[in-house]
Parts: sequence; C-alpha cells; structure tokens
Amino acid sequence: MKHTDADSGSEQEFSFGTAQSDVDVTTADRLRDFYREFIYKPGLVAWEDRRTRIGSVILAVYVFIGTVGAWLYRAPSTNQSARGLRPFVTVEAPLGTTRSGEDVLAMAIHATPEMLVMILSGGIFATGLAVLIGTVAGYKGGTTDRVLTTFSDVTMSIPGLPLIMVLAVVISPERAVVIGILITINYWAGLARSIRSQVLTIREHAYVEASRTMGVSTPRILLKDVIPNIMPYVLVNFANAARYVVFASVGLYYLGILPTSVDNWGIQLNNAYSQEGALSGGDTMYQLVVPMLAIMFLALGLILLAQGMDRVFNPRVRTRLAGESESTTDDDTAAPTEVMT
Repeated sequence: MKHTDADSGSEQEFSFGTAQSDVDVTTADRLRDFYREFIYKPGLVAWEDRRTRIGSVILAVYVFIGTVGAWLYRAPSTNQSARGLRPFVTVEAPLGTTRSGEDVLAMAIHATPEMLVMILSGGIFATGLAVLIGTVAGYKGGTTDRVLTTFSDVTMSIPGLPLIMVLAVVISPERAVVIGILITINYWAGLARSIRSQVLTIREHAYVEASRTMGVSTPRILLKDVIPNIMPYVLVNFANAARYVVFASVGLYYLGILPTSVDNWGIQLNNAYSQEGALSGGDTMYQLVVPMLAIMFLALGLILLAQGMDRVFNPRVRTRLAGESESTTDDDTAAPTEVMT
C-alpha cells in the first residue's frame, strides 16, 4: 500500500531534529528513537551507496592498521632485518628493507596512527570553526556578519604555507593533534565564507521564518534548520580538509620542516629519495611506492565516503527513501529491515 496522504508522509520522514510530544515516553523509548533516527536510518541510506561502502572499507582498513596493526607489527628500527632486501623475498620483511635494515612495511604501518590523529584534529578544527563562523555570520547579519567576515577575509589574505612553515619552526610541534591544527590554521576561512553564502539563502526559507516567528532560539534554529541543510557541503569539505592535512603534512615532513621524531610517510619518501636513490636507478623504487600508495588510498577513501554520505543529509533522498520504507512496511510488515536493500 502506497501513501497518498501528504501530511502522513511528512510525519514519517526521518530527520536530525528532535520531536516534541505530549505523550510521556520512557528513557528506553528515547534511546530507541535516537538509535532509529540518528544511526539506523541514516546508516541504511548511506550504506545503500556503493561509494560509501568502498570508502568505509578503505578507512576501516586504515583505522585497523593504525590501531591493531601498529600494536601487533614490530616497530621500525635499524638492523632489524638484512639490509637492502627487495620486496617479497622474505616474510620477515615482506615489502623489503632499507640500506640500514629498516622494515619498509613497518615504517608505513607505524606512520598511520599519527596521520589519523592529524586528519581528525585538522579536519575537525577547520570544518568546526568554519561552520561556527559561517553560520553565525550568515544568519545573524549586521555588525556580527561584518566583524566575522572581515576576520575571515584577513585570515584568508595570509599565505597559508609560509605561515605554517614559520609557526612550525617557532613552535616545533611534536604532537600529532597540534600539527593537524597547525596545518589548517587558516584553511577554515574560505570554507566559512562559502558556508555564510549558503546560510544567507537558507535563512530566508519559510520554515526558518516560521521558527523565528514562534520564538525559537537562534542556536536551536541553527542546529535544527540551518546546519542539517549544509551538512553535505560540510562533509565534502571535511574530506577535503583531511586530504589537505595528509598532503601538507607529508610535504612538510618531506622538506624537513616538521620534527622527524615521529614516523611519517613524508620522512619515508625523503629517505627513499635522498638516501636510497630511488629516482636514480638504484632498484629502490619500492621504497617510494609503498608510502605513495598509502597516501593515495587514504585520500581515495575520504573522497568516496564524503560523496556517499551526501545521501544521508540530502532532504530529497531522505524523503524518497522514507516514503519507500513506509510503503514497503505497509505491504510487508514481517520484513521491515529489507525495505532499504
């Protein structure tokens, strides 16, 4: 049976807001509703997209390597295996060793945890600050908008790479969290300006005006009506910020600007080029290929996951899939979990 009542269909659509009701509900009911609205249904929508599945698998592999793999596999050190081994010669060092006897696979694995921390800290810092400044500036307007926009413009006018290099030399950061934030120190400004432009349009929509008329507070309007509508854009830019952190950190480590006390694929690339002669026919090209593949697949996983997650926050997709879900549920209430497949 297919729904024909528009009001009923809108009520059944899942959303990222909270519903109000005069009926008393228990804590268990609230937890069950939270799980269904915020985890189960968005998860089904996201998992329906092949890009989400592939991106999730790739990132899960990196998380596994960065946690369990780094814990199980031996740490790189000099003379831990025979020097100059080629790949696939021995299981002790399956991807070969350097001239100092360091396991190339161990170097790549133990660089992953620090990189994941940098991605998270840099991505959260850049997108979080951009969403905060962009939404407040766009929604409030007036003096608040002018002050925040001027601050964003001044930040954008500072050359990013020279600023990062100067701060890296002055601060000499060693913690991955600090390095991630340092790399995105002014990355957020351009995103904040773009978000502001979108919020300027969203704030004129009827449902936002209705919330203002009913006296809903500004933070609640931003959280319920504005931010969910810009989440696809934010997610895509979170992935872009994460990729920027990966590439920038590798470049800075490669140039020797960041401290070399931690493992990083940039240091691995630098050693392969400057010490092993990987580009001068020394049969050590595999020492360049391993970290480059690690960088490439991590960036690919971030892109695919962001593109797939766009479906979760797309109102039209949510409405369509929610309608399909209810229709199928009415036809076959015995198998509700098969609606989205």
